[in-house]
Amino acid sequence: MFINHALQEINLKIVYYGPGLSGKTSNLEFIYKHLDPKIRSELITLNTKEERTLYFDFMQLELGQIQGKKPKFNLYTVPGQVYYRFSRKVILKGVDGVVFVADSQKSRMGENLDSLLDLEKNLIETGCTLQDFPWVIQYNKRDLPEIETIEKLQSRLNFFGAPFYKGVATKGHEVLSTLQGVIEQVIQKIVI
Repeated sequence: MFINHALQEINLKIVYYGPGLSGKTSNLEFIYKHLDPKIRSELITLNTKEERTLYFDFMQLELGQIQGKKPKFNLYTVPGQVYYRFSRKVILKGVDGVVFVADSQKSRMGENLDSLLDLEKNLIETGCTLQDFPWVIQYNKRDLPEIETIEKLQSRLNFFGAPFYKGVATKGHEVLSTLQGVIEQVIQKIVI
């Protein structure tokens, strides 16, 4: 969290985290396209070899003010591939909330677990833990064949009982609900 006293804004950072190709970019692209251009910045894309890192910010006008200041949310994705570990650490610096985007396909459970453990390890290095951090899970790609049951995904990935959503990011299903859920978690933790 960064407070810009000159503009009377509270800048809050939300990072979409998860394994490569789980739907993080699809989430941010959908959100970006569906926000009023008057309240959002331009979408910045940093291309890596196999995946993109996206960034933009927006003013959440519906929330009103928090202790007299306007909330401004900075949304980021992280590259999911294992060899971008350092990039993920840098992007997580100063994070206020996380959306963990899990790929619901049965064949991706190991990658989901590896990514979730990587997230926890990186948060611990910043003095946080998923146990007491604002985060939500989106079980993405629910429209594909050969997906895990929600019960199995919950038992393997949601060991702290975070709020979860059943998404299809490419179609926008539960994308805005997921964002709203993490915003609510972040707002509850704000201490100015």
